[in-house]
Amino acid sequence: MSEISRRTAIKVIAAAAAAPSVFGGCEPPEADPARPSSPSANPLAAGTASDPDLLEPIVPWERSLDEHELETLAALCDLIIPADDRSPAASTLGAHEFVDEWVSAPYEGMQKDKVLVRGGIVWLDAESARRFGAGKRFVDLTVAQRTEICDDICYQPDAKPEHKSAARFFDKIRDLTATAFYTTREGMKDLGYVGNTPLASWGPPPDEALRHVGLI
Repeated sequence: MSEISRRTAIKVIAAAAAAPSVFGGCEPPEADPARPSSPSANPLAAGTASDPDLLEPIVPWERSLDEHELETLAALCDLIIPADDRSPAASTLGAHEFVDEWVSAPYEGMQKDKVLVRGGIVWLDAESARRFGAGKRFVDLTVAQRTEICDDICYQPDAKPEHKSAARFFDKIRDLTATAFYTTREGMKDLGYVGNTPLASWGPPPDEALRHVGLI
């Protein structure tokens, strides 16, 4: 698959991955009474247990992936969305850290994803050693060698029977990488999304509206 067509396909995936249905059925964790309130000039931005603080976001759970797992994910994320003349690589924007946050969440679905992701990382290292020499890990390989491995798991319907589980792992990481990348400012620019850009044809909101949300 060419670089351009692959990147275009990932943009399509991003639109689906970012849909509200991805988060359906996830109840918020019980409020932590010890959590300090976030200072803000806008009291409506303080957030509640079910409405997170968007100005100073706090992840209310511990991250669970170790350093090697994060390094491996960073390499894989960058293989999925590498740097080009339009935007930086996925790991530069923290895609691997987003995966860590996702699989560390205390929800049943995310905990199942953690098993899949950790197992996939173990498989990548084992496959690296099998193909390229004992002791070789995925992070030790060249981009061409990493690509060789991922070419066998990047499309689940065509994956060999022995690669089906690894292909499910790759699908999950590709979806999470696209979600992380295309919800950043840089990713939105690469995608061509202009929904948050003010138009010259629209005037500023009236003072009454600004006062209502605490901005003046």
